[in-house]
Amino acid sequence: MKNILDLIKQSASDERAFTALERIYALNDQLQYARSITESADYIHSWLSVHFNVDNLTFSLFDIDDNTKSIVYKKGEEFYLDDELSIFFIINTHTNLNAIVSFNTNSKVHFEILQRNYSVIEAAFSQIAPIIQSGILKKNYVESQSIDSVTNVYNRQYLTKHVKKLLSLSKNKTSSIYFLMIGIDHFKAVIDEFDYDVGDKVLIELAKVIHGNISEFDVVARLTGDEFLVSLINSASKNEVEKTAHKIIEEFSKIEIPVHEKYILQKTVCIGLTLYHTYESIDDAIKNADIALYEAKNTGRSTLQHFTEIKEEDTIDLF
Repeated sequence: MKNILDLIKQSASDERAFTALERIYALNDQLQYARSITESADYIHSWLSVHFNVDNLTFSLFDIDDNTKSIVYKKGEEFYLDDELSIFFIINTHTNLNAIVSFNTNSKVHFEILQRNYSVIEAAFSQIAPIIQSGILKKNYVESQSIDSVTNVYNRQYLTKHVKKLLSLSKNKTSSIYFLMIGIDHFKAVIDEFDYDVGDKVLIELAKVIHGNISEFDVVARLTGDEFLVSLINSASKNEVEKTAHKIIEEFSKIEIPVHEKYILQKTVCIGLTLYHTYESIDDAIKNADIALYEAKNTGRSTLQHFTEIKEEDTIDLF
């Protein structure tokens, strides 16, 4: 806060200080419209790029409670904080998460220029700290409402809401949405034989395999127990979706999970697949994927099953 007050005082007689102050408040105004922490980081990078020629930047969140760091935004070439030409700033948000903005200069001359402007950049970051704090609080709230605490994938409510929003924006012209319902074979046996911690390890590994085989536009949600629901958006063909499903089945079957430092656990999954049709509801499509998964599990381990509609002649009236 002291740096921003010093700039305000200097701006009365120093044109450079006045210009720096204008730029800081322009950044502050722009960040008011940021929809996420990632977008805030992008605005900060653009600001530093325009005014200080910064190309290589990383925006991270540091959790002071458990001493961990997660990268939210990265631009440009790889660099390290202890590089000779690197600079970093900590934005104190008065929460357990502080933001760290680090960037790498392209020469010693560039580094010296930034060092001379250090107080201006620091003043900018102290000014925008409340906005970053608000963004972090909003991010934490959204995640607590939408994300499964064990696997860090979304819940069913978020996935359903996301798909409905997508359909609304595209006015139901989305070419295809497939749903995969993925269930671990005999998952209850893991809990019975070991414990819930081992069960959580299995779930986490499956979530990793799923994420490794889908695009950034697809959404993964954990339902209850061992079931995961995946929405595949605008997939080119049923063959492509089948390949994705088979890759998930194959890769997960090879995962080795250490158990109590003595055993290696390997599990398999079955998958139910269905194509969403515009004449049905999202909930109906999810139910169809669940039926297909049930049929797959009845067939055996590591099985993929398509949902097939029951015809009237196939039904039996028991009463």
